[in-house]
Amino acid sequence: MSVVVVGGNECMVTRYKQICSSYNCKSKVFTHMTVNFEQKIGSPDLVVVFTNTCSHKMVVSVDNKASKQDFRVAKIHSASASALKTVLEQYCKV
Repeated sequence: MSVVVVGGNECMVTRYKQICSSYNCKSKVFTHMTVNFEQKIGSPDLVVVFTNTCSHKMVVSVDNKASKQDFRVAKIHSASASALKTVLEQYCKV
């Protein structure tokens, strides 16, 4: 399963990737808006959006891409490791 994490803290990027790999998920993490953000998202199975730490423009981009390609979006206010684990437990099988 492929997971894209949008938002979060820069110091937690490697931790987010480790958590995703522990659930057998390939992951990409975007903490800031990048050039061609919508294209870089690709076509994942799940996008996790940390709404407290990402820009409104990033959230809108994810929503637009999700409506076009029909993938799941999980929005969480907190950007903690335990919040990511909770979402992955719901969507991924260990």
